[in-house]
Amino acid sequence: MTKNIFIIGAKGIPANYGGFESFVEQLTARKESQDIHYYVACRRDLSENKADTYEYNDATCFNIDVPNVGPAKAILYDVNAFKWTMKYIKKNNIQNAIVYVLACRMGPFIKHFKKQLQQYNGTLFVNPDGHEWLRAKWSMPVRKYWKYSERLMVKHADLLICDSQNIEKYIQNDYKQYAPKTTYIAYGSDIVKSTLSTTDQVVTDWYKKYNIRLNEYYLIVGRFVPENNYETMIREFMSSNTDKDLVIISNVEKNKFYSELQTKTHFESDSRIKFVGTVYDTELLKYIRENAFAYIHGHEVGGTNPSLLEALGSTKINLLLNVGFNEEVGRNGALYWSKEFGDLKQIINNNESLSDDEINRLSNLANQRIQEQFDWKIIVGQYERTFNIEVAI
Repeated sequence: MTKNIFIIGAKGIPANYGGFESFVEQLTARKESQDIHYYVACRRDLSENKADTYEYNDATCFNIDVPNVGPAKAILYDVNAFKWTMKYIKKNNIQNAIVYVLACRMGPFIKHFKKQLQQYNGTLFVNPDGHEWLRAKWSMPVRKYWKYSERLMVKHADLLICDSQNIEKYIQNDYKQYAPKTTYIAYGSDIVKSTLSTTDQVVTDWYKKYNIRLNEYYLIVGRFVPENNYETMIREFMSSNTDKDLVIISNVEKNKFYSELQTKTHFESDSRIKFVGTVYDTELLKYIRENAFAYIHGHEVGGTNPSLLEALGSTKINLLLNVGFNEEVGRNGALYWSKEFGDLKQIINNNESLSDDEINRLSNLANQRIQEQFDWKIIVGQYERTFNIEVAI
């Protein structure tokens, strides 16, 4: 008997955006079970295919229209997607469906939809994502909304699928009054080498444009937001003795945060610091990762970060901020730094004298972490087993 899974909260597939989109892409593309059929909500304004519904990766994609209502657009998208889902379930009398909501944006509306879903013996799965309410980009009222919304999503979910053990622990501790049912399934990754080589035009053009030499740069990849600790990473790098560059791949906008960074660090006075914008070519980005001397990861908020998994599968030396989210992923395949003044600087200086054997050892341990715990084949298998198990309501 077919198990119908409706996925709400990703911008859509084919994936052109962030972590949730890539996750849904992999989940549908690598499907093993013939007993599962996926329905995926997509935002019509971002979709390549504008039809009301279309098939992709053997999944039914349904386009949702969302008016441009500012910051509330993401919430309205989830609400409209759930409306479409319930209309479809009712029309086709679909029993025992699972609706899997990615992130906790629509908390105030979830009780209403849960009641409708229960009439068809459906179950509600939720991925709580990271600590959205801690992100510095949100104003205090918005942060309060995220926390309130998260509480309601946790309260009404039949199962919370956490992609980080630390997030699972947080859900169990902070919301124990609801006795939440949780499980841990990580985000996935692959160790597949870039198809590009040193002589490819796209490679030579990029390295020449920014005057960067292979294996002679430290790399940062991530959203340009304060909680990713750019200030600490840049300041510590500037005070280090390395003659390598610091290459920062990010959606840098010359905004208030950028100006504050300039004022605090004066990074423009150091020729080693190179903001190079974004790289949308996935093969080129993989090649840049593979040929970095080391990767620096300062993410402090959130679950299992996709860019960290990519780094562990691609870059030989990984220097991670020592918070639980990062340590549970990197384990012994990475080196760890704290925000304490001089700590990262010391690690960078020490890196310069690492032997080839030591670098290869770290690289092998990082690869092992991906193969043993984060390989997409393992992750998709865990999801399919979870989806095929009835959750007692």
